[in-house]
Amino acid sequence: MIITTPDDEAASWESARAGDPTAFGAIFDLHRNRVFHQAQRMAPTIHDAEDVTAATFLGAWRRRDSVRVVDGSVIGWLLVTANYLARNLDRSRRRYRILLEQMREPQHDIDPADEVAHRLDTQSLNGHVREALSRLSKRDQDIITLCVIQQLSTADAAAVLSIPTGTVKSRLSRAKRRLAADVLSTLHDEEAHTGGAR
Repeated sequence: MIITTPDDEAASWESARAGDPTAFGAIFDLHRNRVFHQAQRMAPTIHDAEDVTAATFLGAWRRRDSVRVVDGSVIGWLLVTANYLARNLDRSRRRYRILLEQMREPQHDIDPADEVAHRLDTQSLNGHVREALSRLSKRDQDIITLCVIQQLSTADAAAVLSIPTGTVKSRLSRAKRRLAADVLSTLHDEEAHTGGAR
């Protein structure tokens, strides 16, 4: 089954809701790349993004009766769910790292290669954008994901998030300003630090 139009997707989703795994497979084929790319933006590794993608579709199958369909599509629900799962994964990982740090004996010999690898990671623009996105509030992350990254209309984003369109527009404007200011500030600080080291 191949989905080529919004009507096809809506019909496939109705079949999937009724328990048709082939129809659900068609929904998966249609949206897996967009969900995976969004998970990559939010998760620290490709393996994490794969886990988030799998969990997103598993959740869609298990809760298919409550998945919100907007304009014939479930993509908005899938993207917001992927954001939620990636945030949970990140929180769990941070708690685990903190626990390990508390249990670990003080380390005096730090491998300089780890520091170099970390710097290369954090100096890339993608790294800065990912970090800045992670510092936004949950609702701002969802609005940026839907309206900017996935380019849903503000009306569709409003329907997915169950808020008025005007609220999406004002939050989107503020979130874009915060995101841009955060990235520019980080780049400026890094440039000043690098310049001062010369």
